[in-house]
Amino acid sequence: MNLRRAIGGAVAAAGAAAIGHRLQRRRAGELENPLPGVSRTYRWRGMDVAYTVAGDPENPDLVCYHGLHAAASSEEFSPIFEALAEHYHVVAVDLPGFGRSDRPPLVYSANLYTEFVREFAADVLETPTVLASSLTGSFVLSAAEEGAFERLVLVCPTADTGPERPWLRTLVRSPLVGTALFDLLASRPSLRYFLRREGYYDPDSIRPEEVAYAWATTHQPGARFAPASFVSGSLDPDFDLATELSACPVPVTLLWGREAEIVPLREGRRLAEAAGCDLAVVDYATLLPHAERPAEVAEYLAGLVE
Repeated sequence: MNLRRAIGGAVAAAGAAAIGHRLQRRRAGELENPLPGVSRTYRWRGMDVAYTVAGDPENPDLVCYHGLHAAASSEEFSPIFEALAEHYHVVAVDLPGFGRSDRPPLVYSANLYTEFVREFAADVLETPTVLASSLTGSFVLSAAEEGAFERLVLVCPTADTGPERPWLRTLVRSPLVGTALFDLLASRPSLRYFLRREGYYDPDSIRPEEVAYAWATTHQPGARFAPASFVSGSLDPDFDLATELSACPVPVTLLWGREAEIVPLREGRRLAEAAGCDLAVVDYATLLPHAERPAEVAEYLAGLVE
């Protein structure tokens, strides 16, 4: 009898979670473009990849690749996008599996994203400068070839998010338990906590519309598949970041928030010294200096083309 009750309770809980998820997805609705500019679509390996373009086409190209986490999207560049468009022909992409791009149930990998950033830049742009955040910086670094990019600006780059846990990827991808687990991870309190802990130095810098968009993007069909690979460590490239930076054939600038803790400034200094690349430090910022201090970062990037 106790076992029967336990099974019945588990089935009821799973059913309630599924109904709750459907209701939240309905409330989230279809994602709108969070950036001011022209929306376009790039067809890549059967997927529609969304991107936004702004600025004078005669200006140098700059492509922005957002970082990876449960609620990742090009919305990350919302505070700085217009300022960048004053000096660049700027493009911001929703990586496959995120934002307004398609989110098929693939097993996402570092190789997939490396190939995407290389092929997107080659097909859509002409030797762009690249602004890439956190783990995505390592994909861009892997894709860097002579003539592919003008310069890399990597924001708190990392190639190691922790030990690989394939079982966690399987769990998050599962239909009932995975959906319920991801809904907890993507709740508004969890998203605010992530932004306070890792994204911003000053919690007052967190924009309400940023939290709202983060919640909406995590409640789109297929939203958990790409983050499942991220949280399990399956997207970490298999190389030493300092060694890869040293071998990069194009100029690299590391951009760091002085108060960053998850990937602290001492790591930025170590990488810059080991690889002989530039290090630009933004005060009163952590992992998202381009979102928290957009005027300062835009001014720095404008100086690269003056």
